[in-house]
Amino acid sequence: MKFYSPDFLDGQSIPKIFTCESSDISPELKWENIPKEAKSLVLIVDDPDAPDPKAPKMTWVHWLVYNLPINSTGLKQNTGHTLPAGTFEGLNDWKRIGYRGPCPPIGRHRYFFKLYAIDSLLPDLKQPTKETLLKNIEKKIVGEAQFIGTYEKGL
Repeated sequence: MKFYSPDFLDGQSIPKIFTCESSDISPELKWENIPKEAKSLVLIVDDPDAPDPKAPKMTWVHWLVYNLPINSTGLKQNTGHTLPAGTFEGLNDWKRIGYRGPCPPIGRHRYFFKLYAIDSLLPDLKQPTKETLLKNIEKKIVGEAQFIGTYEKGL
């Protein structure tokens, strides 16, 4: 599987427009080479450096999306709540559904964009947390890919 954003390169800084310091819209995401046995895709965006990259205490969840269609090739910028039919979102760590961009309190954080291909469609999990979503896909993963963006406020 290949997974990337045309808006920034893997390991590079996330443009400000996708953060709390600007429009806080989701970046464009692209994927290809989905395994033939996949029936749906799951997207998780999180930050393992919270609250301080020098002393991380938790992984902060920014976006959870599941049941993305395998015949899709990505998500456009500023997808918001206009996801493909049959797609669901989980709760981020602001206790809301939808994308929330980088907003680190201190230092340069890493933001992991993870895509999982799974062998089934999931039922409506009623806005699951990341932990619930991962439990529901753990034995169903047939492929995965990720890339990382970084961000530090005020730069």
